[in-house]
Amino acid sequence: MRTALVVDDNDINRILAVKLLSKAEWTVAEASCGEDAITWLRANTADLVLLDISMPTMSGQDVCRLIREGGLGGAGVKVVAYTAHAMNQEVTEFLSSGFDTVLLKPLSRGRLSEMLTNQGFCP
Repeated sequence: MRTALVVDDNDINRILAVKLLSKAEWTVAEASCGEDAITWLRANTADLVLLDISMPTMSGQDVCRLIREGGLGGAGVKVVAYTAHAMNQEVTEFLSSGFDTVLLKPLSRGRLSEMLTNQGFCP
């Protein structure tokens, strides 16, 4: 079974992502802020980190940088920017800062499934 960490300060967004991943047979952990995500990743491995960009105190980009610099989450962890920011320049910035891909909000089963397939998690 694959493991995902969903990081979002918005309860509804986090609950929806957890529910959709769980239905896709993932083991899912959750964090409501970047600091909690880093703490969890220091103690656990994950195949996927679904990471909100706009969070208070620590942005998703800061968390991604710490994941990459510290080798957190284990070898081969995919870090996905989870955001409503869809401008081409922003997407390019996210990808160049260490994210594997960008998943746009609002989350849907179709978007999530497409992203998982594109990232090699589904045949």
